[in-house]
Amino acid sequence: MYITEPSSYHYRISYKETGVVWKLSSYFIQHIPFKRQPIIFYCIGSDRSTGDSLGPLTGSYLSELSLFPYPVIGTLENPLHALNLEQRLKLTETLYPDAFTVAIDACLSKKDAVGELLFHNGPISPGKAVGKNLPPVGDVSIKGVVNIAGFMEQAVLQSTRLYLPFEMSRMIGRALQLAHHRQKSEDVYNRYNESHYTNPWNKIRYPNLSQTD
Repeated sequence: MYITEPSSYHYRISYKETGVVWKLSSYFIQHIPFKRQPIIFYCIGSDRSTGDSLGPLTGSYLSELSLFPYPVIGTLENPLHALNLEQRLKLTETLYPDAFTVAIDACLSKKDAVGELLFHNGPISPGKAVGKNLPPVGDVSIKGVVNIAGFMEQAVLQSTRLYLPFEMSRMIGRALQLAHHRQKSEDVYNRYNESHYTNPWNKIRYPNLSQTD
């Protein structure tokens, strides 16, 4: 959980905006190297606090996708939170020393930013909203503004309606899933075109014609 100024983020969009999943997926394709392996998704938060459940909700969604091939750390069943964060980061870094990492977490901000999904080229510092000093996480980070900052943050998190982080987690999960599949489809399309249009036989036989299917 983190307190943030939305203006400090590279991309922001409301989870209610029309086409939000497609728009987010387009941005993810540009900034997350889906062709690179491995990519680790750190979904930070606790299932004991509704406001802090965005990360584990997203992690559970992603981990249930049979065609999403990337390791996901942090789910409702096995949350990634302040008490185990450092230990699990060290373990994962040992297993995947060259991994590209994506951090996903909830945050608090100004009233007019509640419901926004934020993307940042850089790590986040989990636990700042509740005064905890934890190591930064992520080469890039995705955050969802779940409530208002500035007063009794712990109580604010506990009283946040579950509906908002649940819906936002689905937007993030679906956008990451779509981005992965779009990148995969683009690779297949490019391979097909390269093999189809660089065929020297076609060039010799039909120098002035375009191949049609």
